[in-house]
Amino acid sequence: MNNRGILTIVSGFSGVGKGTLINKLLMKYDNYALSVSATTRGMRPGEQEGKSYFFMSVEEFENKINNNELLEYAKYVDNYYGTPRKYVEEMLESGKDVLLEIEIQGARQVKKLMPEALTIFVMPPSAETLKQRLIGRNTESSDVIDERLKRATVEAQGIEEYDCILVNDDLDKSVEKLNDIIQASHNQSFRNINFIKKIREDVNVFSEGE
Repeated sequence: MNNRGILTIVSGFSGVGKGTLINKLLMKYDNYALSVSATTRGMRPGEQEGKSYFFMSVEEFENKINNNELLEYAKYVDNYYGTPRKYVEEMLESGKDVLLEIEIQGARQVKKLMPEALTIFVMPPSAETLKQRLIGRNTESSDVIDERLKRATVEAQGIEEYDCILVNDDLDKSVEKLNDIIQASHNQSFRNINFIKKIREDVNVFSEGE
């Protein structure tokens, strides 16, 4: 049996609860590792090198781009953010299943370099549920919430490229579903479409239109 871990890309709408889902999975099981991103922005109070981010200069980051040392990267508000390939590979070789929370653009970049990566898109039970979760966070104005809901339409484009769709209707159950999907994917036949359909049935994962 191959002891190498599996890289799992987790994407989903803003406010759907991806971070909470991943954090609970990490707390419940010890066979997972969270991918640590690299960034050129400054360290903020309470952040730790190698845990919050790998902090580096623009020159260091661009060298990594030129040397193909990043699985994916993007630039936001004059700062680079990306996923160091070395860290992910080390965790995978140690037998850890690595979780990478990124949007679909980054997921596409990663899949080009690591086509064996498992991709999961997290969805709410309904658009109304997503709106209520965004309101419940009490961190954004109504205008920002409306903008995020509009953005969900864009975020949904390419959803058919994902291996599985996970409906986050109950947090504890969704954590178990996520774990079941990842552990089932250790079976090499997971890439067989019939096996994927069987997993969807077993762990209650729904794709668009089902």
